[in-house]
Amino acid sequence: MRIVDIRERAIPLRSSLANSGFDFSEMTTSVVAVITDVVREGRPVAGFAFNSTGRYACGAQMRERFIPRLLRADPETLLDAAGRNLDPGKVLACMMQREKSGGHSERSIAIGTIEVALWDAVAKIAGKPLHRVLAERYNGGRIAHDVFCYVGGGWYLPGRTMADLQDEMRRHLDAGYTLVKMKVGGLPLDEDMGRLEAVLAVVGSGSQLAVDANCKFERDAALAYARALAPYGLRWFEEPCDPLDFALLAEIAGCYAPPLASGENLFSTRDVENLARFGGLRHDRDIIQVDPPQSYGIVQYARTIAMLESYGWKRTSLFPHGGNQMSLHIAGGLGLGGAESYPGVFGPFGGFADDARPIDGRITLPDLPGIGFEAQSALYAIMRELVT
Repeated sequence: MRIVDIRERAIPLRSSLANSGFDFSEMTTSVVAVITDVVREGRPVAGFAFNSTGRYACGAQMRERFIPRLLRADPETLLDAAGRNLDPGKVLACMMQREKSGGHSERSIAIGTIEVALWDAVAKIAGKPLHRVLAERYNGGRIAHDVFCYVGGGWYLPGRTMADLQDEMRRHLDAGYTLVKMKVGGLPLDEDMGRLEAVLAVVGSGSQLAVDANCKFERDAALAYARALAPYGLRWFEEPCDPLDFALLAEIAGCYAPPLASGENLFSTRDVENLARFGGLRHDRDIIQVDPPQSYGIVQYARTIAMLESYGWKRTSLFPHGGNQMSLHIAGGLGLGGAESYPGVFGPFGGFADDARPIDGRITLPDLPGIGFEAQSALYAIMRELVT
């Protein structure tokens, strides 16, 4: 058993969406296929992944360093102890050969995307959905049936009216979601508060709404928003500032009792540990949102979870960033608090299986082997081109 090829392709998102800091008009993502010599139903088993959304394609690093290292490796050194499947931990270690400490985002996204694609292949070889494989390895065999999902929305769009924003939120609630998130920080505070009030008129309660600033704020603006938002009892206030600005995060937490959420812009276990130790976040109420394909993949993400648990964090306080099928499996398999959903945005990359429907805010986990991209027709059409 061995990896016979790894292929990558950059795909443009072609989106006019914008958050508080940038728009997605130039955004690309890397789609990866890890092809093995194991044959199922007359075809080689291939695992697929993409590097979530919000970071650009990273094929150059894959092609120059990480793919060649894996293809040069003795195939026996990448197998599990029984020799019946590939071992993601050994594959990760192989890709990390001759890599200097630090400098994480330069390589963590490229490595993590390949690693998650490998997990897709591993689960397919085992004949199980990925969430079941992860539950057996990392969550004491506790198999979940469904996962809580919230909607990431409320974007800034050219020409968008307040009525358009309200209509979007009604669509999400009518679809079966119970928690929505909207962007803030792209307009002056008073205008953003008007948008917030308009959304609350639709969702009815701050407990059904989260806001996301995408690390926009320096100190004065962050504290002004925190004070303005505090009375609404929002579900959480996400990324008010750079997650490595520990002093500012602690100051925000000191004046903002409702939950804060942070961590999607961290790419290593050590960075997340520093956040937990020095960022002022409160493990009894706050939320950490690391993106596994962007932070070395699932093996390293499981190590990050173990580290956080040693500091008193519960898995239910962890929500993987990225509204896609990968995060759905990771949240379900590892017993996390929930996952994100991006219905109707990011083209084929922002959703789940074609027949997935939220019921009371929960999505049933897929039962197909692997991640189940094959049940996402538009996305799988892109992935399939890598293996034909």
